[in-house]
Amino acid sequence: MTPNAPDQVPARALALLPLLVFLAIFLGSGIYHSMIGTELAFYQVKAPVAAFPAIILAVLLYRGKVNLAIDEFLQGASHPNLILMFMVFMLAGAFASVSSAIGSVDATVQMGLSVIPSEFVLPMLFVIAAFIATAMGTSMGTIAACAPIAFGFSQVTHIEAVYAIGAVVGGAMFGDNLSMISDTTIAATSSQKVALRDKFKVNVWIAGPAAVLTIVLYALISHDAQSIHYQAYNPWLIVPYAAVFVLAFSRLHVVAVLTLGIVFSGLMGLLVNPDFNLLQLNNSIYAGFIGMFEVALLSMFLGGLSAIMQKEGGLRWLIERIYSLTRLLNIGRQRAGELGISCLVVFSNLFVANNTVAIILSGDMAREVAQEYEVEPKRAAAFMDIFSCIVQGVIPYGAQMLLACSIAQMSPLELIGHIYYCWILIVFAVLAIVFRLPKFKTR
Repeated sequence: MTPNAPDQVPARALALLPLLVFLAIFLGSGIYHSMIGTELAFYQVKAPVAAFPAIILAVLLYRGKVNLAIDEFLQGASHPNLILMFMVFMLAGAFASVSSAIGSVDATVQMGLSVIPSEFVLPMLFVIAAFIATAMGTSMGTIAACAPIAFGFSQVTHIEAVYAIGAVVGGAMFGDNLSMISDTTIAATSSQKVALRDKFKVNVWIAGPAAVLTIVLYALISHDAQSIHYQAYNPWLIVPYAAVFVLAFSRLHVVAVLTLGIVFSGLMGLLVNPDFNLLQLNNSIYAGFIGMFEVALLSMFLGGLSAIMQKEGGLRWLIERIYSLTRLLNIGRQRAGELGISCLVVFSNLFVANNTVAIILSGDMAREVAQEYEVEPKRAAAFMDIFSCIVQGVIPYGAQMLLACSIAQMSPLELIGHIYYCWILIVFAVLAIVFRLPKFKTR
């Protein structure tokens, strides 16, 4: 591959301007309102509304007829992977809402408190979030389910809320990164044409040690937490989460897994909770849909916007810059390729604020870089997923951060530095590139 191949889209830096406009409006508004002391500063301007002027600008900058630009936008917004993500958002929201309504979330937490000492509440929150995210394959649903509980724990144990919410977000990103049914995993393995298990083997040896170190750190932080006496819980209410976890490791489609999770939650609520009825089930499911609508709509807007950006050569311009950088680095051919792939997904994620979309957009180009620099497809897929989840977990305008901060009523800028897992994972990922780890025996 060469960056100037004739069959490729000509590079054009101007194509990135619409996304810069979106960031300027959304992020700039949040920073401004934070400085003047406005509550929920980053929610004064809704993200989909901030994206609208950027979409208009992208259409105006399109080198062709307006109708063609709109068609390009619609094709990007309706990409099969984005539709899948939209469904996952909706179903995850519904599952989290129903599970919370029937008491499954509380029961799961109380079960955790019954077996884990209260001074280890932060490691518990990280592990539970990691467990649920691995089962569901979505960080959004995990945060929606666990963040309210984490915020409550912080108030009872007198642990700062940023630590508790940070543990949940970190655990959610861990599970999202490693889950077999995660949309990021599916996107990364599909784009690099590699089996799920092969990507997982590389991924787990990088993410696993980072998670262990994170748990140790949280144990030290929560050592002085006040004792909490767990309350009685109905073990039947844990069945929905247990069922989702089991189904998650089967070959069943993620949409079917989440749908069955909703069904199990509804049935358990109707059978176990006498105050829960069909009307409440209906309202809980719909509330879950509504709760995820903003982020789902934003994802589709940015997906369409990114399609125009890609068509106009914006991402080609990025990859050419990254390609040039890797050629200048005297760090070995494969290391340079892995670094280039990682940088590509990082910058793509910064621009689109969606880890799945970033992987989708950079997937083909990353595969070209992998072929040029002789990077194994499983390593390319693993690093794409790892770095996309890292960026998604810490950017203040990302859906995960916005949802968590909305629940805890804090500024994203306040939380960024406390997503310890993501920051630790950066170190382990860079070390994996530098030292070519993990190493597997060839048969």
